[in-house]
Amino acid sequence: MAKKNINEMSFLDHLEDLRWHLIRICVAVMVVASLAFIFSRYIFEDIIFAPINMGFPTYEFLCNAGRFVGVETSFCNDSIPLILQNRTMAGQFSADIWTAILAGFIISFPYIIYQLWRFISPGLHENERKHSRGFIIICSLLFFLGALFGYYIITPLSINFLGNYSISTKVENQIDISSFIGLVRSSVLASGLIFELPVVIYFLTKIGLITPEILKKYRKYALVIVLIISAVITPPDVASQVIVAIPILILYQVSIYISKIVVRNQKREMSKVVKK
Repeated sequence: MAKKNINEMSFLDHLEDLRWHLIRICVAVMVVASLAFIFSRYIFEDIIFAPINMGFPTYEFLCNAGRFVGVETSFCNDSIPLILQNRTMAGQFSADIWTAILAGFIISFPYIIYQLWRFISPGLHENERKHSRGFIIICSLLFFLGALFGYYIITPLSINFLGNYSISTKVENQIDISSFIGLVRSSVLASGLIFELPVVIYFLTKIGLITPEILKKYRKYALVIVLIISAVITPPDVASQVIVAIPILILYQVSIYISKIVVRNQKREMSKVVKK
């Protein structure tokens, strides 16, 4: 059955179309999640649990950086004093399932964006639809960059700080596996979504809710919000918060530039229409 023209579609038709796109997304995520479940031993040993080992690249880099400036840090320790444990019967199985689903979502992200774009693109102009491929690539690239930032920066900083933190020698850090995986999951996903800020600003500018002037006017407030976000997703030490805040501030500045380009292009299109 041929797909109806968007002008002929009712509200229920749009809901039906959205339902099928969501079904395709769920199927893609579950297929990739099934493959991730098969290779779960590799995912846990070489990815999820890797930041516990002091041989992790981030620790080696920060250790060498500290020695270069003559500062001793916990990044040069032999190990992180924490023990992972499971305290529920289905704890490890649940961790395996949810980690596989998370891997399915992350790996399938370009396809998810593609399906969402297919849903919204019929309502756009022809010249806007031509840029769909670039939109999908940019969204996916930003998300993966954010996920890598969360994994290689936020996750090891958090694990090293919290794993070495102690209020007394009588207390050992015996961490439940769900808590540990939750930290890794939130760090990766939060960073991936935060890095989509330029794309969000692009669409908000397109529909007229945001302008470059507004972004510049509230830059100071944005700085405060960025610092709050950095404090939430990182351990409570200043160095870690600054490391996380810098790329977010860069993304905010890039978003202002993108907003300027969108507004400029809209003015050009309006001037062409007026001339005609």
